[in-house]
Amino acid sequence: MSNESVIDQETHEAISVDLTKGDFHYPENHKYDAGVGLTEATIDYISDVKDDPDWVRAFRHKGLKTFLDKPMPTNWASKDLENINFDEIRYYLSDGQKPKRSWDEVPPEVLETFERLGVPEQERAFLAGVEAQYDSEAAYSNVKEELEKDGVIFVNSTEGLKEHEEIFRPWFGKVIPTGDNKFSALNSAVFSGGSFIYIPKGLKVKHPLQAYFRINSENFGQFERTLIIADEGSEVMYMEGCTAPKFETATLHSAVVELVAMKGAKIQYVTVQNWSNNVFNLVTKRGLAHEDAEVKWIDCNIGSRLTMKYPGVVMKGKRARGEVVSIALANSGQEQDTGAKMIHAADDTTSNVVSKSISVGTGVSTYRGQVHIPKNLKGCKNNTECDALLINANSRTDTYPAITVRGNQHVTQHEASVSQVSDEMLFYMEQRGIPETAAMSLAVNGFINDLVQEFPMEYSVELKRLIELEMEGSVG
Repeated sequence: MSNESVIDQETHEAISVDLTKGDFHYPENHKYDAGVGLTEATIDYISDVKDDPDWVRAFRHKGLKTFLDKPMPTNWASKDLENINFDEIRYYLSDGQKPKRSWDEVPPEVLETFERLGVPEQERAFLAGVEAQYDSEAAYSNVKEELEKDGVIFVNSTEGLKEHEEIFRPWFGKVIPTGDNKFSALNSAVFSGGSFIYIPKGLKVKHPLQAYFRINSENFGQFERTLIIADEGSEVMYMEGCTAPKFETATLHSAVVELVAMKGAKIQYVTVQNWSNNVFNLVTKRGLAHEDAEVKWIDCNIGSRLTMKYPGVVMKGKRARGEVVSIALANSGQEQDTGAKMIHAADDTTSNVVSKSISVGTGVSTYRGQVHIPKNLKGCKNNTECDALLINANSRTDTYPAITVRGNQHVTQHEASVSQVSDEMLFYMEQRGIPETAAMSLAVNGFINDLVQEFPMEYSVELKRLIELEMEGSVG
């Protein structure tokens, strides 16, 4: 970004975000390594190391069979998927330690990693709890004492399924079944890490909980699994960040996230993804909203080689509400295939989808959405808006909205637009003394400004800065 930006230098320095700050790694020091490739022996190795109960081991084996049986979805998605070599990936790397409750107990190289990424600093500044995952397992997990006293549970998935099975098991794999898609099946087979959160009835958690996922090793796949349950009338915001260094070989990230909002509960799930450009990011996320409950996904996708992610909400109870607000930026060599799924399953349910994408250079952005309202319902509403901005002549954007509405007692609307930053617009601003790069930045930030305001303040500042850095060199 030019120093002639509309933001003064002091402010720039204060909010400076280095796109390369995640591009470093330390020598590997793993006690447990499942080796290369995926077989039944890999599953048993992971289950043995983690001392899985029998039902989890059976769950994993079912996941492996489903993964092997399902074809790669290249009939509708990118052919680039064929470049993933599942036989060359390492599926489990761990030092075998339980997550530490204090940063002082975390291994020095892991602590330094998260300090460079600013995680402990963020925890002190504005978070109610943090989990920091390093390769396959959480290295650090802690929640503020007063929340623990109130009954909040915030642990990794392994601790969740062992120590809180009575809460964990009834919902695990229920919002997203193993066979939902090929990559949810893969996650079911080899999942490790991720968060389990339970918020007790009526408790409104004031400050966000955060998880940070870090890939450090080459030829590695990260498969965290997150389950968040907000009991009746409770509220929680959860934020996740993720980075990986850039290796010569491709890296795989395939998470599954399940949210359960009980009657009258609210869950906000915020993602700011900043993967390096060699990561295949194939993630399945879905929320279940009971009566008068609300599930809101706020999703920003920057980085990765290929992202396929369509956060969804199943509105199971009357007057439930689902929302997806997303921003995707596809630079040269990248494909952002993102969107939303809204499944109405009760009367008077409401869904809202607002999606904006920016394509730079030869980048490809795709909106893929599904809205379903069956015939037996009444009073359902959906609003879908998807806008695309093309920066260069070789940029590409595709939109595939699928809206199915049965019956005539519903209100739905869909708006879409594609625009391009024109030479005339840039010329107009340059004539008023705004340099070309600053003019481009203004045009892009103006395009996404209303959505950026949906992000928590700490993330919205970083998000704007990340986008400015991605736009460097895009003019001309």
